[in-house]
Amino acid sequence: MAKDAVFTMKLEPDLRDQFMAAAEAAHRPASQVVREMMREFVHRHTEAAAYDAFLRRKVEVARESVLAGEGLTDDDVEAAFAARRAKITA
Repeated sequence: MAKDAVFTMKLEPDLRDQFMAAAEAAHRPASQVVREMMREFVHRHTEAAAYDAFLRRKVEVARESVLAGEGLTDDDVEAAFAARRAKITA
């Protein structure tokens, strides 16, 4: 992959020194480590956004089913599970 974009950032000198020492100890260029961290951040962000969309859709579908009268009341669910528990313990 072509690497022709430049990214400049400000950070504390101690953090820079510690990072550079850690990258050197790992025998890896600091730029490679930063690229990997950026890729991981983008990946986590993308997955989180996809999961949020998935959850929103599930809630939307559930709300639509309740509005359509397809849901059960809390009392109905409690009664159904009470019957199941009674059957299992009998």
